[in-house]
Amino acid sequence: MSDYDRIASAMAYLVERAIDQPSLEEIAAHVHLSPYHFQRLFCRWAGTTPKRFLQVLTLERGKGLLDNSRSLLDVSHELGLSGSSRLHDHFVQLEAVTPGEYKNRGKDVQIEYGVHPTPLGPMFVAVTLRGVCRAAFMDFNSMDELHNDWPLSSIRESLASTRHAIDGFFSSDTTSGQGPLSLHVTGTNFQIAVWRALLKIPPGAVASYAEVARSLGAPKSARAVGNAIGANPVALLIPCHRVIQQSGALGGYRWGPTKKLMVQTWEKMRDEPVAL
Repeated sequence: MSDYDRIASAMAYLVERAIDQPSLEEIAAHVHLSPYHFQRLFCRWAGTTPKRFLQVLTLERGKGLLDNSRSLLDVSHELGLSGSSRLHDHFVQLEAVTPGEYKNRGKDVQIEYGVHPTPLGPMFVAVTLRGVCRAAFMDFNSMDELHNDWPLSSIRESLASTRHAIDGFFSSDTTSGQGPLSLHVTGTNFQIAVWRALLKIPPGAVASYAEVARSLGAPKSARAVGNAIGANPVALLIPCHRVIQQSGALGGYRWGPTKKLMVQTWEKMRDEPVAL
């Protein structure tokens, strides 16, 4: 088991057992490490301590999280890019596939893909010359979906060409000067509008499906918003994990509620200082 696999397994264990408040010894035993080595490994790769991760998991969530995020959204709207939170739509630029590109079904498009370890589990990433076209936690459908979206494209493996997408999301350095990440995605006009709306939700915040619908000027389209979010081709970079139900429930996520809560919790605390 790799270090990244151990951290992802430990995070999943914490999410699933949060109500039991597992000890450091219990979590370490789950990934077959001593408490000392597990603590240091978790801090190095997850950027926080197991204890702090568990604390954030067990803080009041749901409605309280929505209420807090609503104020964050208001602040970011008022302050723009001078605000203290990095606005995601400044970090990521989304470019839709043109009608001509869609008609050509990826003809003459070179796509490179790679599978990279992350603190949240291995991720599949694919890029064109214009940006990231797919990102997903590893499952057996990733390559099939890539071929379905770009059936006439040329596809080859290249870890070097895809690593920047992973580094861009997981790095805490937002002032590297490399510019925003570009996405190159295919979707309906409504899907593209929903995905752009998700980019306006700051890291560590959440919004409800109804709030996203209202932001689009279509307050009765919450169900359609949910369907568009479910069709998101670029996990994490288009932050569908930041949308929950109005009741405070997590809502759907392709990789299940445990993974969604893992991502939300990690993202909420990623900029906190680490105290061993």
